[in-house]
Amino acid sequence: MSADPRMPPTTNSDSPWRHLPNAITLARIALVAPLVWLIANRRFEAALVVVAVAGASDALDGLLAKRFGWQSWLGGVLDPLADKLLLVACFISLDLAGVIPDWLMWLVVGRDLVIAAGATAYHFLIGRVVPQPSLLSKITTFIQIVCALALLLKLSGLLPLPDSIDETLIWLTALATIASGAHYVIVWSHRALEAKRRENA
Repeated sequence: MSADPRMPPTTNSDSPWRHLPNAITLARIALVAPLVWLIANRRFEAALVVVAVAGASDALDGLLAKRFGWQSWLGGVLDPLADKLLLVACFISLDLAGVIPDWLMWLVVGRDLVIAAGATAYHFLIGRVVPQPSLLSKITTFIQIVCALALLLKLSGLLPLPDSIDETLIWLTALATIASGAHYVIVWSHRALEAKRRENA
């Protein structure tokens, strides 16, 4: 007998399988090293396979967590961390392969280092950080993904693109990365100041 689609998702926080989404996320993080090696050594077709596996695992752990109520604070931190590590790995390895300019790689990496440092400082000085990506941050991530995938597809020969498209994607990625990094610093600095004001009131 099939389940009633109107019923809410099954929740079972005591299930021995409740850590499966986090395990899948950790496996996705483990793909970072082979992805860097493959791209840096210009094995772009194999790198695309790794990216596809990572994308499938991302969809699977999210589906399991929501369907069975296996969400957790740790999972909420690990999932975006895994996605970000893979994306940063793409840009670092594309730079090592000589595909993108050094400055773009440093922009992407620098933005995420600033965010990580800010989140760490906020956690220890103010309180627990709950990941809440802004619309601008989501747009930036989307643009970065499109840029990395387009370059990999072109380099693998699966999607021939004119050089003008490459340049446009690179500059769009740079502008979005700078804008979202500045937005993050402004917003979270304001939140930290407000939290300190309330604490001292």
